[in-house]
Amino acid sequence: MASLQAINDFLSKKDLAIAGVSRNTKKFGFMVFQELKKKGYNLYPINPNADKIDNSICYKSVSELPTSATNLYIVTPKINTEQIIKDAIAKGIKNIWIQQKSETAEALSIASENGVNLVYGECIIMFISPNESYHKFHRFIRSIFGKMPH
Repeated sequence: MASLQAINDFLSKKDLAIAGVSRNTKKFGFMVFQELKKKGYNLYPINPNADKIDNSICYKSVSELPTSATNLYIVTPKINTEQIIKDAIAKGIKNIWIQQKSETAEALSIASENGVNLVYGECIIMFISPNESYHKFHRFIRSIFGKMPH
């Protein structure tokens, strides 16, 4: 489990790349993108199959990101996570959040071996939009069972 300090540190930086932003407005990758945008983040969406998403220039890969993108949020299928971690490390990105269910043991190992400040096993929406009803309830239940980061 990630510490609350690691989560807050990650979210305190407003320049954020997102690997796995979907063009489909019903997919989680798009919903997270929208929520972060509402919260005032300067976003760098990454999708190899899109030039723009929601009027934002889309990057084809981590290697194309500008140097101002110092944090990376990964919300891709597991099969892509390991390569994205490798690309981020090569780019010098050391602050990475892997959305729960996108992590693999190999990706976590690579991140750890390379000194990445890593958050994983957590849903970012639980921490950026905790007042939305579903996530508010989920936070409450996790709190009762001592499963929230502290």
